[in-house]
Amino acid sequence: MAARKDVDGSASVPALYGAELRHRREAAGLTLQRTVEGSFYGASLLSEIERGSRRMPADLARHVDRLLATDGFFERRCEDVRRARKGAHAEYFAPVAELESQARTIEKWSPTLIPGLLQTEAYARAVVHATHPLDQPDEVETRIAARARRAHLLEQPRTPEYWVVLHESLLREPLLPHEDMARQWELVSGLATRRRIVVQVLPWDGPTRPFLKMDMMFLQFADAPPLLYTEGAYHGQVIDDPALVGQYRKAYDRLRAAALSPEVSLSMIDAAAEDHRHGKKPA
Repeated sequence: MAARKDVDGSASVPALYGAELRHRREAAGLTLQRTVEGSFYGASLLSEIERGSRRMPADLARHVDRLLATDGFFERRCEDVRRARKGAHAEYFAPVAELESQARTIEKWSPTLIPGLLQTEAYARAVVHATHPLDQPDEVETRIAARARRAHLLEQPRTPEYWVVLHESLLREPLLPHEDMARQWELVSGLATRRRIVVQVLPWDGPTRPFLKMDMMFLQFADAPPLLYTEGAYHGQVIDDPALVGQYRKAYDRLRAAALSPEVSLSMIDAAAEDHRHGKKPA
């Protein structure tokens, strides 16, 4: 269980929410463990919510409201916390950006773009310009800075464990000029070579038909059930239904089994970087 830490409710909306939650819980004479009993969540998650470092899941908020007889207060205020945490991310992705930092394992299928955690600044800038062409310069910089903060997650030596399957088209259809694409693939290769991430390439003729244009990301946690996040153009969805998560999990496992081995995939990425260094489009 996380060590107790005083909460300054004036620091932010999430901190104020957490301070009120702790006040109500302690006034009821309940421990963290007693409060989460009957939910799908652990005491350590509740402790982090009280300290303002985690977002309250809606179903846990409903559970707490019933237990503390708070007449729906914590469920209603979840929306305030969500808006406060949104920041530079798209509304549909903001909860996932937070969950990434809490995940023990992240597994990704990326058929159309190099994932945000693996993007160089140049690649991120190209994506922002393509998807938000009317953004003003300060808005662009804010979005890029938010992606850079997310990428710091992989500077941690062990967690989260990160596994990604990339479609081969990402190697063959560069988004950037050769020099910038060389740096981009060097970044991915460097993370894989250091064994910080595992990367696989799914060949052109791989079984991608059901998921050709849809990203998938599975997140597993130490103290909460796994989640699935799917994303398309300008929309995303978090799925927590165990049966549905299980169905997508099987599909992802089949994709991963059909992909090239990490060793062969890394050699392809290194070859793509080398081609770009010499001003050639990968064969």
